[in-house]
Amino acid sequence: METVLRPVIVAGSAIVITLAVSWAVDRALRRIGARHTDSPLWHLLRQCRWPLRIALCVGLLLGSYSAAHIGRGHEAGINRALTLVLIGALAGLVMRVATAIVESSYARYAASSQDPARVRRVRTQVTVIQRVVTAIVGVVAVAVMLMQIPAMQAVGTSVLASAGVIAAVAGIAAQSTLGNLFAGLQIAFGDMVRLGDTVVVEGEWGTVEEITLTYLVVNTWDERRITMPVSYFTNHPFQNWSRGSAQMTGTVFLHLDHATPIDLLREQLHNVLKESEAWDGRAWSLVVTDTTPTTIQVRALATAKDSADIWTLRCVIRERLIDWLRREHPYALPRINTAPAPGIASAPDRGASPGPTADDVGPGPGAP
Repeated sequence: METVLRPVIVAGSAIVITLAVSWAVDRALRRIGARHTDSPLWHLLRQCRWPLRIALCVGLLLGSYSAAHIGRGHEAGINRALTLVLIGALAGLVMRVATAIVESSYARYAASSQDPARVRRVRTQVTVIQRVVTAIVGVVAVAVMLMQIPAMQAVGTSVLASAGVIAAVAGIAAQSTLGNLFAGLQIAFGDMVRLGDTVVVEGEWGTVEEITLTYLVVNTWDERRITMPVSYFTNHPFQNWSRGSAQMTGTVFLHLDHATPIDLLREQLHNVLKESEAWDGRAWSLVVTDTTPTTIQVRALATAKDSADIWTLRCVIRERLIDWLRREHPYALPRINTAPAPGIASAPDRGASPGPTADDVGPGPGAP
């Protein structure tokens, strides 16, 4: 009977103590968060309670099972299993605490900053740093766990003691992966591209949705996701429409007749822009940029605060101007002339030979 009650008492005591401590810590964090509503740190730390509970409970079991003389003959196996669980729980706790600190720091910075471009830059850097810390903590935790297993102890020791050799071998075996890793760090701290930037890559227009250590996801305008290695952005040119400033200048080209009233068209463009909410009021113009024997090329120019508005504004300008020309000045729209040239019906047929005259054939029958 004692052999059954003793493990139950030890395990139950560890669970009760764990729940009591976890409740006290959670209550303290809730009170501190209520007093400091400007910082999300305390709310994020409350999300670490499960790794904390597991680590605390396993730690109590690890320190009490041997004193209670539980598992005689299996002490080594129990100790090893509890140690592995404890290492994993502590690694998870460190990752969540680091994530809470980084996220709270970014949230406070974003709330106080007035520069959206810089906020996106900091967000990109924070995301990359968070992933690097997670990877490092995970590798160290796995190495320490391997060292707890006698058959794998040499491997775990080698992971920690021979990191340089392993890194060199891994670099040779996975050059592309490491290249993407360093490219991700270069993107994060070189301010080449950031989360939320509007980019054009391989002829596709979209917004940067996710940046990891090895790949980048672009959300296109038609809701497709393009996944590209981050090394692409360090080795190939690409367009970043929101780097520094999201303001853009857009153009609309119209092919019209030579008789088009340019002054009236310019005035109509200004009226269209004043009625459009997409125009930011910075600049506009309408000029003739080219001419051909049949048409002229007119360029309408306008500005907007970002790429989405400039696309809307270009469509509005194109539709409104063409509609105005069709209603008020239809002669200004280009036409294809299909009428025959004047006098062509009366022109002589140069390919036909002239017929005989009356002098050549003489008088006809019955002539006097």
